[in-house]
Formats: sequence, structure tokens, C-alpha cells
Amino acid sequence: MVKATTGDCRAASGMAFGVAGVVVLLLASVFSGVTADTNSDDVTALNTFYTTLNSPSQLTNWAPQNGDPCGQSWLGVTCSGSRVITIKVPGMGLNGTLGYNMNLLTELSELDASNNDLGGSDIPYNLPPNLERLNLEKNNFVGTLPYSISEMAALKYLNLGHNQLSEIDVVFNQLTNLTTLDFSYNLFSGTLPESFSNMTSLSTLYLQNNQFTGTIDILTDLPLTDLNVADNQFSGSIPDKLKGISNLQTSGNTFSNSPALPVSDTPPSRPSPSRNPSHNNNNSSPSRGRDSDNGGSRGQSSKVGGPAVAGIVISLVIVGALVAFFLIKRKSMGHQHRGDPEKNEHLSPLASGKIKQLRPIRSLSLSPPGKELKKNDSMNLKPPPKIDLHKSFDENDPTNKPVAKKVNPSSIRATAYTVADLQVATESFSADNLVGEGSFGHVYRARLSDQKVLAVKKINFSAVPDNPSDLFIKLVANIAKLNHPNLSGLDGYCSEHGQCLLAYEFYKHGSLHDLLHLSDGNNRSLSWNSRVKIALGSARALEYLHETCLPSIIHKNFKSSNILLDDELNPHISDCGFADLIPNQELQESDDHSGYRAPEVSMSGQYSQKSDVYSFGVVMLELLTGRKAFDSSQPRSQQSLVRWATPQLHDIDSLDQMVDPALEGLYPAKSLSRFADAIALCVQPEPEFRPPMSEVVQSLVRLVQRSSMGAGLSSERNSCRFDESGDHKF
Repeated sequence: MVKATTGDCRAASGMAFGVAGVVVLLLASVFSGVTADTNSDDVTALNTFYTTLNSPSQLTNWAPQNGDPCGQSWLGVTCSGSRVITIKVPGMGLNGTLGYNMNLLTELSELDASNNDLGGSDIPYNLPPNLERLNLEKNNFVGTLPYSISEMAALKYLNLGHNQLSEIDVVFNQLTNLTTLDFSYNLFSGTLPESFSNMTSLSTLYLQNNQFTGTIDILTDLPLTDLNVADNQFSGSIPDKLKGISNLQTSGNTFSNSPALPVSDTPPSRPSPSRNPSHNNNNSSPSRGRDSDNGGSRGQSSKVGGPAVAGIVISLVIVGALVAFFLIKRKSMGHQHRGDPEKNEHLSPLASGKIKQLRPIRSLSLSPPGKELKKNDSMNLKPPPKIDLHKSFDENDPTNKPVAKKVNPSSIRATAYTVADLQVATESFSADNLVGEGSFGHVYRARLSDQKVLAVKKINFSAVPDNPSDLFIKLVANIAKLNHPNLSGLDGYCSEHGQCLLAYEFYKHGSLHDLLHLSDGNNRSLSWNSRVKIALGSARALEYLHETCLPSIIHKNFKSSNILLDDELNPHISDCGFADLIPNQELQESDDHSGYRAPEVSMSGQYSQKSDVYSFGVVMLELLTGRKAFDSSQPRSQQSLVRWATPQLHDIDSLDQMVDPALEGLYPAKSLSRFADAIALCVQPEPEFRPPMSEVVQSLVRLVQRSSMGAGLSSERNSCRFDESGDHKF
């Protein structure tokens, strides 16, 4: 009896503990679901993505900073635990572009941003590395496919149809899991890549409406069940194996063994790929039944009966009458407004004749005298330059100038220091703490009471006639919005007693200029890998300013002394965001800027994104040669680095002689040659021949990925480490 009672108690106790355990587990699971903590890398990537999309209100719960995508149910975002696994935002009217650090989304398996208005620039190179499905169809992406797609071994579905892409720089060897590939309605040309034959799982391939040439023999052994190569410039014959494909569409090419068309037929008209022909909410793959649709009218009789002729004549008379009516009406409206120019401004752009509809230029055959474009060179279609709506059309008319809106300092995301704080931290801005003199003021080393070290820049606004403090606050607000790992980070500011001070992170390795050109024996020489890394990081910063920021930002003062290096020699660009507030002439007259100045700037004084590209090419030359941009101590023919080096960039023997002796010959020959090729493009005398920074970035990424440096340099973060000897390892 006692034993039975004891056993019953134990059993009851065990059941109680079991029930309690289940309750605890349920509560824990519910609690964890409510307070989900999204992986910090995923949050950073989505914050950036939201910002580069111009913070659209339709993406509910999304935020430009911090937030919890998994716990707060961000629209279109699906999570597993703390990791984001899918992003689906199709047909939502989004503009802008993808984020530059999407590679942080290492668990993302699907990204669908189709049927939006994204692009106007290349597809970013830092795509999520483990995607299985990528759908960017029906957008406005231009230029080159990013090489990083080559390494997406898990990719099964890739749809880039209905864009303005013109070049394939992808190697398909690793894409053995890809089953569907859609490149239709783009601007691709040339022959199909040899590596297509390695896509051993490919069943669906859409290439229609491009400018591909050559044969399609490379597709013979692929397990295709659906192939559309219509409306290209393919030639040769259709392989017998491909003829057995259940859904094969080949019209609009010059195949020797394609079915003959009736004599009365004309080739189907080709829609312009400059704008998506079916840019709507239908997310089906483009033009998959195109040939059958066109062929529906091919069996119709060409004879026209008498009643039909009469109908046509009547229709023409009616149309003619309507046209005459509108012409007379338009002419009378023109007479009414001709004496009043202001009224003409109320006409629509088309009515006033100010806009002409243009077809996109697919290739460029003209070149300036003495220049010839290579056969495979392409011209990326870019959107028209952004218009500054705050700029008056007549700068001399005070009635046209807008009233400047004051910035509320409390809205600035930076610490507001007092003059007293920074005076103590810099020992009253003593000469001992002076670390540099830039184009916009002196820079001092500051140590705060909490031992934090900053670089404090005293801005010189002596040339600004009115309200320098208001101008400075606007400047700080603009700089505080910049967010990129390769920009010098703004910590705080001070605007008191007529002082205008900016406080940045302090980078103990100083500037690239000092590291390359100061011969005090204390600086470690830069390895080749370090130089490429600095070039790539700096290029990414300029790409962010030019192609991610809205409105885009021109640096105007890009040079090696404005590239600061942290403990791991990661570059951080300084003087970003306020060059436009300083007159162009002031920069032109600066001696230390002369070696970086693009030819058109010297002639017109006007800076542009392409003049930044030129200055970047000069910095690359400094990294290659170890020489200054302009060195008066050199013989006259060698004082200008660009003039001396450019003629030698494509001569391998001369190139070896140009390399910085400090490298002691320790560099890969192919890597050096590709680096020189990128320089040659950047320092072209004509700005229109210089590439956009996104192309420069991709060329440097390819240089890294195809060399023995490894994948480390292609990552935004943790791309460099030191071993015990202090050398770089990648």
C-alpha cells in the first residue's frame, strides 16, 4: 500500500514536471516569436536596401536604421529564426536600386524585385551569395551582369528579362543547378558564352529580342524543354537535337534550315527595349508565346474585297479631317500665346516642342578624331542627369531664387560638441596636434575625456559672404546622412561663437599620400594586395556617392591625401558632401589639386562624376608607381604623372619599369596588367569615354576574383588581416 502510494506520488510528480516543462517550452517559443532579434548583418543590409529604394512608404514597417525585420513583420520579408530567407517585393512601384551590401544576407534564398522601376545603373556586384531564385525582370538595369553571379552555385532560377543589360560578364561553370534562365528583351550582343554548356540542369532558356550573333551549337547538349532565341542575329543551322525541343521558337534569325516564311510576310516588328513593353503587374515571364501569337495572322488571305476598300477610304477621310482640325486648333493656340512667353510654360512639354521621343542607341560607331572604339565596346544607356529643383534657372534674378529652408540641429544624427570640449581635447588647437591641412581647413588630433580620439576639422568659411553658420548646419545635416564603410565617419560637430568644426573618426595610419610619399622610414611599404584593396574600397565609396546617393554627390576633391587608412589599411574617403558649397574656382587655384584635375575642369571649371573618375585614375597611378600626381622635382617631361605614365600603360616592358620600386617585383603580372587597363580607361582625356564608377568597381572585383588574392577583397567587411609579421593576408 505504501509502495503503491509512493509510486503514485512519483508518477504524479513526473507528470507534473513534464506538463510544466511543456508549458515552459511553449511560453519560451511564444516569447521568442514576439521578441525576435534579427541577425545584425541582415538588419544592416535591409536598412541599406530601404535607403537605396528612397525609403518608399509602401514598404510598411521597413526602416532606414535598426529595426527588427523578423519580429516586426516587414512587408515582403520572410524569416527563419533570426535570419531573413526571402524578400518578395514585386510590382510595388519601387525606384532606386538594390543595396550595395546585399552580400550580408547569407541565408537569403529568394529575391524577387520584379516589375518595378529599379535601375538606371548596373546590377550591384554584392548580391546575396546563396540565392536559389533571383527575379529582377521588368526593371531598368543597364550595363554589365555582375561577375558575382558566377559563384552562386545554389542558383536555380535567374530572370533578368526586360531590362537594358548589354554585356554578360558571368562564367556559368558553377551554375549546374540552374533550371531557368531568362535574358530576353535586353541589349546583349556577341556570341553565346562557351560556359553555357556547363549548365547541365538547364531546362528553360529565353534569349529572345537581343542582338546575339553566331550559332546556337553550344546549346546542343543541354537538357532543354523550352527554348526561345527569336529575334536575334543568329546564323548557321539549328542543330538536330534542338529541333526536338517541345517548345522551340527561332523566328527572326537567319538560320539556314529554319522554316520558310510566306512571301507576303514581313518580319515581326521589334519592340524597343529601352522601356519595358509589358511593364505592368503581370509577373509572367516575357513573350513566351510570342512566335505563335505572331503566326496567327500568317494564314490569312491577302485579298481585300470592295466593301473593305470603301471602308478604308471613309476611314482615311475621317482621320484626315480630324488631323486638319487639330492642326488648325494648335496653330490658333500658338497665335494666342505667342505674345505672352509666360503662358507658353503652361503647355505640356510635348505641345511646346521641348521633348522629342528618342529610340535608345544600341551601339556607338562614331568616335572623335584619332580615336577608334574597339569592336566589343558598348555604351551603357543611363537615365538623364538628375535636375536640381532648388537651383534657379536664372541665377542673376533674385526673384527666382528659392528661400533656403533652415535645418533643425536636433534632427542631425551626430553629437553636438561645445567649443570648450574641443579646445580641451586639442589643447587649444595647438600646433603639436595639427595633423593635416586640407582644402577646407586645418585638421587637429583630439582626445576627449573618455579617451576617444577624433580628427577635428576647422572649416574655413571666410569666402562665404552670408550666414556661414546656417550654411554649416546644412552641411553637417548632409554629411550626417552619408553611410558607407569606405567613407570617413562623422562623429559630431560644433557651431558656436562663429566656429565651424567637424569631428571625424581618427585613422592612425593617416593618409594614403603620406604612406606612399613620405620617406621618413617609419611607414610600412604597401604590398600589391594592399594597394588593390585600397583602390577597390575607394572606388566603392565613389560609386556610392555617384550612383546610390540621391541626389548624386560629386566629390570634386578626390586625391590620395583625402584617403585615410585605418588599422587594417581599409580606405575611408574624407571631404565628402560639402565640395558643392565651395566655389569651383577655389579648388582650381589649389596647387595640390592640379595633378588630379581632369582636362575639362581646367578648361571650363565645371566638375562632374566623370572628373571624379579621372581623379580616381590618378590615385590608381600613384598606387601603381609610387609617384606623386604632380612632382616639380622631376624632369619637366615627368612632372605630370598622367602625361608621363599613360603612354606606357599598354606596353608590358614599360609597365614593369613604372612599378613602384618599393614593391620589389612582388606582384602578379596579370593583375598588374588589368590594373593598368582600368587606369587607362579612367584617365581618358574625353570624359564621355571614362566608365562610370560601378564599372570600375566591377573591373577591380574581377581582378581580385580572377587572381590569386582570393575572395577576401571582394567582401565589404573583414577583408584584410595581419599575421604576426605584420604582412597582409587575404
